Amino acid sequence: MDKQSCYHCGDDCEQVSVTYDEKNFCCTGCKTVYEIFASNDLSYYYDLQESAGASPIEVEGKYDFLDTPTIVERLTDFNDSDLQIVNLYIPHIHCSSCIWVLENLNKLNPLINSSQVDFPKKTVRIHYNPTQISLKEVVLLLAKIGYEPTISLDDFDNKKKVTDRSLTYKLGVAGFAFGNVMFLSFPDYFDLSSSASTGGEFWLNEYEILFRWLMFAFSLPVVGYAGKDYFTSAFKGLLSGILNIDVPIALGILVLFLRSTFEIAFNLGSGFFDSLTGLVFFLLLGKFFQQKTYSFLSFERDYKSYFPIAVTKINPSGKEESTQVHDIEPGNRLLIRNEELIPADGILLKGNAMIDYSFVTGESEPQQKQSGDKLFAGGKQVNGVIEMEAIKSVSQSYLTQLWSNAIFKTDKSSRFQTLTDSIGKRFTVTVLSIAVLASCFWLYYEPSKAMNVLTAVLIIACPCAIALAAPFTLGNMLRIFGRKKFYLKDTLTIEQLAQIDTAIFDKTGTITSTKTSTATYEGMPLNHEEASLLKNTLRASNHPLSRTLYNLLAEQDIYPLDDYDEYLGKGLMARKGENRMKIGSADFVGNTDVKGLLDTAVHVANNDSYKGRYIFHNQYREGISETFKAMSENLRLAILSGDNEGEKTRLEKLLPKLTPLYFNQKPEDKLKFIKSLQEQGQKVLMVGDGLNDAGALAQAQVGIAISENTNVFSPACDGIMDAIKFKELHQYIQASKKALKIIRLSFLLSLLYNSIGLYFAVTGQLEPVIAAILMPLSSISVVVFATVTTNLLGRKLK
Repeated sequence: MDKQSCYHCGDDCEQVSVTYDEKNFCCTGCKTVYEIFASNDLSYYYDLQESAGASPIEVEGKYDFLDTPTIVERLTDFNDSDLQIVNLYIPHIHCSSCIWVLENLNKLNPLINSSQVDFPKKTVRIHYNPTQISLKEVVLLLAKIGYEPTISLDDFDNKKKVTDRSLTYKLGVAGFAFGNVMFLSFPDYFDLSSSASTGGEFWLNEYEILFRWLMFAFSLPVVGYAGKDYFTSAFKGLLSGILNIDVPIALGILVLFLRSTFEIAFNLGSGFFDSLTGLVFFLLLGKFFQQKTYSFLSFERDYKSYFPIAVTKINPSGKEESTQVHDIEPGNRLLIRNEELIPADGILLKGNAMIDYSFVTGESEPQQKQSGDKLFAGGKQVNGVIEMEAIKSVSQSYLTQLWSNAIFKTDKSSRFQTLTDSIGKRFTVTVLSIAVLASCFWLYYEPSKAMNVLTAVLIIACPCAIALAAPFTLGNMLRIFGRKKFYLKDTLTIEQLAQIDTAIFDKTGTITSTKTSTATYEGMPLNHEEASLLKNTLRASNHPLSRTLYNLLAEQDIYPLDDYDEYLGKGLMARKGENRMKIGSADFVGNTDVKGLLDTAVHVANNDSYKGRYIFHNQYREGISETFKAMSENLRLAILSGDNEGEKTRLEKLLPKLTPLYFNQKPEDKLKFIKSLQEQGQKVLMVGDGLNDAGALAQAQVGIAISENTNVFSPACDGIMDAIKFKELHQYIQASKKALKIIRLSFLLSLLYNSIGLYFAVTGQLEPVIAAILMPLSSISVVVFATVTTNLLGRKLK
């Protein structure tokens, strides 16, 4: 690095230089930031990226408004007694060093618990204890190290996104300059200036030099402003030792500009300013098209797609009814059962609330809440049923973020992302090599063509189209699946789904339908108190059998329970006054006389006295035989059920022959079973109801939760499928496989285009301006191909 450049930010410090630790800094602010990093063992920041920092800005008194509690309440996503979570927009985030230092804020200040950067959105999500450090102190720390956040109260209050119009402005500048340069180049196109010497247009010949310098002037904002991002990206990549796809583009722009300037400076010709401005304009036009297209795909994947599940709303008359999550409005009274996710911020009205905020905070210790306390979206009730009043509608950005929280992410590499990066890097090296060799060849045989060939090769062979194939194909498939009521977490899940070779299914609530099941009671009659306690205990549970039995029982008075516990895979326990009821398996309630019973049953005991059992007559989902038959042709299948073998004979008739059936499986047994298959090299899909199967869903390569009408959401699953679409599961798996074929075809299309373009460029038959038009067109063609083919694929899905 130049010794007169600031070690921290890279600015020129020749006029004012501050020396510290044998390093030069342009101001005391940069020196202070370096001292902070060095003293906190964060000097690795400068190893990732030279001169990566920004000069800190003086913010004395600027953020005093953050001392106001009402403002902090509006700005924070989560605000509890010992935890606040804030999402801050930081425009200066631009490289790996920024990500690294912002995700190590806890080293700068131990009072900050954790921080997570969303690089594409340029935001950082910070967890901290408000009793130890305030939001103002967090913001001042960021400003002090050169990452001052942009805070707009209106944006945060109204949940509006800041629209970045910089690409539009750059496209406008490039288009304006391109149009004017083309106009000024007409005399050269039609050779009018030479005809002026024979008595033609005298003024064209007279002002030819002026026209050329005007073209130079129009090219300056194009190179310095409109094309700036290409230079910045290429420079950052080179500093990091990476040849990214912007390197050949930046080199092409620079070569055109320098050669054209040289020609007009020495009156050797008019240069290539038309090609230069046209190149940048068409590049930006292609990028604009891509941005708009991908924004459209992302827009259709809003929070409604991730939360198709209904919430129980209590109407003014006290009747419980299901409503869509996105229909929740402030003032609605909601019923939240055990293990249900709180869908919107609200106030606790009734019930013993024990809220698990691990989805939001990563801390698994539940928090007890009293009537009147505020509840936050994303918390999960883990102690029976509660009633709350919503004070906000469902927040799209917040709830969507919960599912993709890094806390729950596993180390699943994206094969096509890796393939894309690999092709892009190798292609860049190949293009640069071809450009140099071709230029040397033409310099020897016909020097006048060398510049055109060099520029055309650098432009035409840009691997942008290759980089677009995977995100556009998978992004559009994500949107299509959402329309079909198959809601996947991210594009990586589609890749994983396409590669599975084994499918494991839970039984109850997964391949059986709780809506159409019936039950008969055997045992001693229940008195009024017992029947009422049974109904209220079932009301708090989300297990499919609990929901079925609750709907089958007669209406009873609704009251809060004194105590409630749910034991996964075993049953429920509740207490009201002197009565203590157990509901669940025979072992759980203490009945040892029903070991031979093979039917699916729920047993009831009150005050340790066995009362009887409800025997269920399962109704299997429509089309189950056809679905399993189709899947068995290319997948290994198995059933893992927590029930006994009562349905074994019936299942054997419904499922393909020799399908393995495993009964009496506890949640931990299911997880171990899937893990053992993976150790044998199998790639497993687990399909469950999202309750007892959380561990198995998380362990599998892909975990799909089947949902009927309960708000049981868990980051353990990779997707949610509406129960009515169960029979289409095999189609969705096949569609995922076809989506990967589309990506491969897109790769081939792009490589074919680049090979043909390179031939014409190397042989000197392609002008730079034509290459500039064709390059973004190739990117657009890949986007169109991926979008059209995936749409056609989507139309074939039922």
